[in-house]
Amino acid sequence: MGLNSHNNRVDDYSTSVHANEQQNLTTVPVSVTVSGETMAIHSVCLPPEKTTWQKLQHRLSEVFFPDDPLHGFKNQSRVKKLILALQFFFPIFEWAPNYNFTLFRSDVVSGLTIASLAIPQGISYAKLANLPPIIGLYSSFVPPLIYSVLGSSKHLAVGPVSIASLVMGTMLNDAVPYNKDPNLYLKLAFTATFFAGVFQATLGFLRLGFVIDFLSKATLLGFMGGAAVIVSLQQLKGLLGITHFTNKMQIYPVLASAIQHRNEWSWQTYVMGFCFLAFLLATRHIGMRKPKLFWVSAAAPLTSVVVSTLLVTLFRSKLHSIATIGHLDKGLNPPSSNMLVFHGQYLALAIKTGIITGILSLTEGIAVGRTFAALNDYQVDGNKEMIAIGLMNMAGSCSSCYVTTGSFSRSAVNANAGAKTVVSNIVMASTVLVTLLFLMPLFRYTPNLILAAIIITAVIGLIDYQSALRLWKVDKLDFVACLSSFFGVLMISVPMGLAIAVGVSVFKILLHVTRPNTCVLGNITGTQIYQNVNRYKEAKRVPYFVILGVEAPIYFANSTYLQERILRWIREEEEWLAANNGTSVKCVIIDMTAVTGIDTSGLAMVRELKKMLEKRSLQLVLANPGGSVMEKLHQSNILESLGSEGVYLTVNEAVADISSAWKA
Repeated sequence: MGLNSHNNRVDDYSTSVHANEQQNLTTVPVSVTVSGETMAIHSVCLPPEKTTWQKLQHRLSEVFFPDDPLHGFKNQSRVKKLILALQFFFPIFEWAPNYNFTLFRSDVVSGLTIASLAIPQGISYAKLANLPPIIGLYSSFVPPLIYSVLGSSKHLAVGPVSIASLVMGTMLNDAVPYNKDPNLYLKLAFTATFFAGVFQATLGFLRLGFVIDFLSKATLLGFMGGAAVIVSLQQLKGLLGITHFTNKMQIYPVLASAIQHRNEWSWQTYVMGFCFLAFLLATRHIGMRKPKLFWVSAAAPLTSVVVSTLLVTLFRSKLHSIATIGHLDKGLNPPSSNMLVFHGQYLALAIKTGIITGILSLTEGIAVGRTFAALNDYQVDGNKEMIAIGLMNMAGSCSSCYVTTGSFSRSAVNANAGAKTVVSNIVMASTVLVTLLFLMPLFRYTPNLILAAIIITAVIGLIDYQSALRLWKVDKLDFVACLSSFFGVLMISVPMGLAIAVGVSVFKILLHVTRPNTCVLGNITGTQIYQNVNRYKEAKRVPYFVILGVEAPIYFANSTYLQERILRWIREEEEWLAANNGTSVKCVIIDMTAVTGIDTSGLAMVRELKKMLEKRSLQLVLANPGGSVMEKLHQSNILESLGSEGVYLTVNEAVADISSAWKA
């Protein structure tokens, strides 16, 4: 006789522990004999009993504190806890006591190197955001200093970035063009930066970093590629010397504007512009092919600025048609807290711009920080980074700065130059400080064309066609998501392209949740392993059984689909057996190994499925349900309705025990 006729295998956890204590903590499973071999049939235990508060506490801990950030505070003295708290909130207290001259020497070299890149990029990206060039330098001074105190990445180089600059410039310029009301535009830019910082810091304090994960790598790849194309095409204004150029950010209006204003093209401008562009692209290629020559590509932008400025200055009478930056005021960042706007008709625009640019800059900054942390074998706390980036943007908004984050190009140069700590950011900020105090008049005759060439060189690396081809090979749906966001940016608008990217990402999640994978399992001959019969040719169907695998949680979103799909699998198996003169089906086993959760709709589906199968004289059996699933099956009384023959620890034990019972 089979085991189930005299022993209930679904045990309460406490009962199992008590039984183990009486048996010297050893489990004595009941055995059955199958084909002359003895097999143990194990009990399926319920999880330990927990109160509702304990369950909620555990769930919140898993959602908000998966890394257990306070584990280092356990069993420590009060003084030690205070020191650990300072190090936790201000990472500078962690590395500063061990700082030495050798580290400083490396950081000075890397800091000066990234400063040579940050100064021309800061000016260029400010122009991209439709802001005065000086704002780009302000944004390369205060934020890096704040990040050096709060940030946990050793290699992240902080400053303005192209994507956030583009999005801010596009969203604000559509509503309030800078040339019509410069003062209001500046107010909205600083206010948007403030709200970006508030949003970022809030995500960090509340440990809600998973929010930015809704931007998948595939959609970000398409979004950044589309934005890079638009940014590059917008630079035709500077490269060709066009005075009247469209403010729109779609590919057709930009190209149409460049062609329609052919009479404004300046041959002096585009000859010099494309020569410097070729030089910058060549140095970038050298830096990519030979990492040891990183300094070539790092120094190229500043070298181009110096050379082009000298040419325009020395030959001003002959190069009069080349537009220049013009006068820039010397001095430190002026306070701008009085320019923040918290009321009026444009408040909603500032908040929306701040949140969108905040998400983009946060995504880029954390991705860059984690990339270089992994390459150099240390960890970066994502929530700390959110707080650091958020607070530096909040402070920046009060000191004439716009949205900043970690730049990939500058961080790569920083790492290649040998940066050891965030002191490289302090060195960079100090170099920018000297520039602001003493060198600003030197930029008077810097041509706009060189800024356009620098921007194109910086953003062209965002067009990663090789990764897009890999998406096509690996995941067609990810490739579609990438193309959707790419063409959304090109054809509609940058904010709409981002919205499409998020929408496609959410759709992909919903698709996987609502239509999970299911499969028919068979036994691999000579083993106790059951695998997909379509995947493994050696997996054979077991007579009288239909064994199905469900590879997802069972929730309200997919419970109806799973019920219909399981019934279809049963029908198809019966038809296949009839066509191949096989045995009739007597039992349906559902392998729930991959079912990590179940809700009330899922429980109702299991109950309804059992009733439907009973009407067809079929037995329903569940194999290896997880702890939370078992608990809910028990609380909903489904375990009682399934009976002692309804739940097994493994598919193999279920087949063996039920077959033994039939033979008996």
